[in-house]
Amino acid sequence: MRKFTAQWIANAVGGVLVADVDLVVTSVEKDSRDVSEGSLYAAFIGDRVDGHDYVEKAIAAGAALCLVQHAVGVPHILVDDVTEALGRLARTYLALLRVEGELTVIGVTGSNGKTTTKDLLAQVLPDVVAPVGSFNNEIGLPLTVLRADEHTRNLVLEMGASAPGDISYLTAIAPLDVAVVLTVGSAHVGGYGSIDALATEKSTIIAGVVPGGTVILNADDHRVARMRDVAAVKDHSLTVRAFGATDSGQVDLLATHPAVSGGRAQFTPLVKTPFGDQAQFHDVDDPGQGSDTDRDCVPYSIHLSLVGEHHVTNALATIAVALTCGIQYYKAIDAVAAAGPVSAHRMALTERSDGVRVLDDAYNASPESMRAALRALLAVADGGRTFAVIGEMLEMGDASIAAHSDIGIDVVRLGIDHVLVVGDGARAVFTTAVQEGSWGDEAAWVATIGQAQAFLEARLAPGDSVLLKASHGSGLWKLADELVGVNR
Repeated sequence: MRKFTAQWIANAVGGVLVADVDLVVTSVEKDSRDVSEGSLYAAFIGDRVDGHDYVEKAIAAGAALCLVQHAVGVPHILVDDVTEALGRLARTYLALLRVEGELTVIGVTGSNGKTTTKDLLAQVLPDVVAPVGSFNNEIGLPLTVLRADEHTRNLVLEMGASAPGDISYLTAIAPLDVAVVLTVGSAHVGGYGSIDALATEKSTIIAGVVPGGTVILNADDHRVARMRDVAAVKDHSLTVRAFGATDSGQVDLLATHPAVSGGRAQFTPLVKTPFGDQAQFHDVDDPGQGSDTDRDCVPYSIHLSLVGEHHVTNALATIAVALTCGIQYYKAIDAVAAAGPVSAHRMALTERSDGVRVLDDAYNASPESMRAALRALLAVADGGRTFAVIGEMLEMGDASIAAHSDIGIDVVRLGIDHVLVVGDGARAVFTTAVQEGSWGDEAAWVATIGQAQAFLEARLAPGDSVLLKASHGSGLWKLADELVGVNR
């Protein structure tokens, strides 16, 4: 973040400054433990914690002043609502950055793959700022915007949706040059009532693209593919690009020659429509025109470092964005291939010294990502025994029991050797697995993470592979840390 005076920030948020007008702010933090000299500490009021209780600690740690919604005894800016004020600050700041320099703002949404895709983009694009972890809501997105400065050329924003209007609110803060829609699945469906209603919400990201911008769609998801019509209606000046593993006739970037080795996917990205100045390819065996010295004329295979065949979607989306931003084809491919997992608890594969493989995907979960993780478990097992440790998929609403029950069916039909279900919320996985034919110790249910750990310690042996998959709120990620050691 650039340096600003306290008065500038107060004007930007429409607040009352109770501090020296010349105080200089150098960053914005929401956790008093993260503040440094010159920080603005935003005192959010959460369900369990009131940030106002920590303003004195923040000032003692070096914060210049605090953003609050009731008076406190330290230098502060008083506003009606801290969250809304943070959004106003980010909106004003981003507009200033746009005027003063060349900045491309990229927004990524989807029921699955948002965080992995933004992590890939952070490793592929130059001079980039991207969210930490899953900063994808009305607090996380503004904080990410405020980390950019005059040297930032690419700002990647993850846009989540839990209720109608969420994405429109986020794009009002940060209008986009490039919008990416990955998938529409069951994640957060409880806040919308149906997948189609969720698809409508995801499509609102298109309205947040500036004239002349680009919309990038996953053609393999039929609900996302239909958003091409939304883009055409919204603004004919938008460029619409689609990627996919199946050539539907409207795919601009196609994954050809797919294969999986050791749980990791490989494919050849085929550019069927020029992205900016990129070469045009009509067929893998007929790469088209170009000089012998121009490597961008010849498509070649990419071998992903990420575990899971489903990452082909995230890799294609990243390549499409990179090409849109002017990155050369080969540089984009090489960078995506070299990129590894960044955010914790997302398809992190650890080979323990005792020969047990731990596949930690315990940060988030939906029926779609759960099935993808189960297939990834089988792919990395290399013939050894497979253990699927499954916790609750949150925010499923009335569909929760049926969704968990379906996963129980999948576990059996995919041939997972052992399933361990943790917690009451996921119990339907166990019940259905038993009904489908998992007898004896093939299926088990435990109430707590401690019991799950004891269960695994008594059974895991060299050559076994264990998957941990659940929503973050279930706490199953703590067991993942125990299995591999927190210093992974």
